[in-house]
Amino acid sequence: MKTYLIADTHFDDGNILRYENRPFQSVDEMNEVMMKKWNEVVGSEDVVYHLGDVGNEQYIKRLNGIKYLVKGNHDTKSNQVYRDAGFDEVYDMPVIYQKFWILSHEPLYMNQNMPFANLFGHVHNNPMYRTVSELSYCVSVERMEYRPILFDEVKEAIMKLHK
Repeated sequence: MKTYLIADTHFDDGNILRYENRPFQSVDEMNEVMMKKWNEVVGSEDVVYHLGDVGNEQYIKRLNGIKYLVKGNHDTKSNQVYRDAGFDEVYDMPVIYQKFWILSHEPLYMNQNMPFANLFGHVHNNPMYRTVSELSYCVSVERMEYRPILFDEVKEAIMKLHK
């Protein structure tokens, strides 16, 4: 079993193509490419933490893995709707994972005195936020080639900055 992270899929959101300059000709192409890339890397027994802004939840059952959602600002439906769509659990607030990693939709304030690191989405390709720092990692799909990223890769990238 492997653990993956992803954020900001925005399935069926035509505006996101324009807002984030996504390299797709249509929403249908975007949806299909993201689902294909997800299923290429994620196995049925793998875990995926989606860090918010799913978009149309109808696609979730077509995606491999045991899926958890940390709701984002666009995930406005009830938690039960997302569970019925295929998420095993849904969280309204950030989650502390393995006693160190804070999984959130929006980036959180972090400083060197905090015993945590923040994994987040929300900012897409905003250049004000680095993809990786000593205390954080952005897993927005635009930065992850539109596929979930392996949690071990995220940890390794952060730890390299501590050497």
